[in-house]
Amino acid sequence: MKFLILTLVSLLPTIASAQLVDSTQAVRDLKAWLALERDKRPVLSLAPFARIPLSKEDAEHVKSALWKDHEAMIRATRTTEMKARSIELNGKVMKFETVDFPAKGPVKPKGRSLFISMHGGGGAPHEVNESQWKNQIQLSKAYAPQEGIYLAPRAPTDSWNLWHEVHIDTFFDRIIENMIVLENVNPNRVYILGYSAGGDGVYQLAPRMADRLAAASMMAGHPNEASPLGLRNVPFAIQAGGNDAAYKRNEIAAEWGKKLDELQKADPKGYEHFTEIYPGKGHWMDLEDRKAIPWMEKFTRQPLPDKIVWRQDDVTHTRLYWLEVPADKAAAGQEITATREAQTITLTPGSVRHFTVLLNDAMLDLDKEVIIKSGDKEIFRGLLPRTATTLERTLSDRGDPDLVFAADAPIAIP
Repeated sequence: MKFLILTLVSLLPTIASAQLVDSTQAVRDLKAWLALERDKRPVLSLAPFARIPLSKEDAEHVKSALWKDHEAMIRATRTTEMKARSIELNGKVMKFETVDFPAKGPVKPKGRSLFISMHGGGGAPHEVNESQWKNQIQLSKAYAPQEGIYLAPRAPTDSWNLWHEVHIDTFFDRIIENMIVLENVNPNRVYILGYSAGGDGVYQLAPRMADRLAAASMMAGHPNEASPLGLRNVPFAIQAGGNDAAYKRNEIAAEWGKKLDELQKADPKGYEHFTEIYPGKGHWMDLEDRKAIPWMEKFTRQPLPDKIVWRQDDVTHTRLYWLEVPADKAAAGQEITATREAQTITLTPGSVRHFTVLLNDAMLDLDKEVIIKSGDKEIFRGLLPRTATTLERTLSDRGDPDLVFAADAPIAIP
């Protein structure tokens, strides 16, 4: 089997000298590009300076300059929607309310926690879902995190699957991106929780949005076709009433707990979880489920985990942590596992044949050779340049300062 690595191979012999001669100039050129009005800037990837290999120090300067520009864009274009507590995307509207829980001491250097709390309801009249939303807002008083912002969104639809339709991921990405800039939220302390139909959403969203989350809590929901495989790096709480027999929520919650037990036994560094089935409780657990809040607060997201398990849901994504797949190649049920140790990335691609490994200097030393393997077979060994193109692309794609990458290695396995 032949392996094709699509990298800037022709540039590799000149990387060292280019860093000495051109890297500093590339930073100046980027700042000149940023000084232009946003709608008058040429496409960055087509600019010669954007492909020049950068030194580690200059890559940090570029990242910092791009992040400041991103913050300015968010403040200029999204402050109004956040003040209105209403976001409109692609013809749908998500309203939300927030409850503030001030820190008892100084705010942590990287910012505040964010708890996104999803209401119940589902395939019911509009008024029922409105009532469930208001109830979820009121639950903030009982859940009462130690600090942070409790955000209760109103699902844009009144469908049975209101919290795991395709548009939900886009709305949550937008909210998180906005809150990082406008409300000083720490991107490594974002949590989701949900009750009933909101719990359905947690089962579905936590695996497919794993790289956004520090932890997740499912209360009295049903997973439908979701898989727990993607929860390798997301601590996951499962709670249900022992008498909550509708749709077998109680039985399936216990089964998911056992699945996570098995996954953690096979992979002890991953799949942190707890399962609680409350005897004698029905669909309403009398706030016993509040115990998930302090449990989640113990965890902080690791944005660059040393192992990724990615299984695509029927709502597909193009990125998870430091892996990326082309939008036209992503398909439901695809699985890929990747590990990193020192300078080596090892992939078990399964059915995935086109993907990109994203890299930065927090993961490994980009001034040294990077080795990429598929199973036991080495498919790439060499230097990978840091470029403004990759920094800008990965920053604008997520709006997350801890998921920005300076180099990439696109790979195709025929």
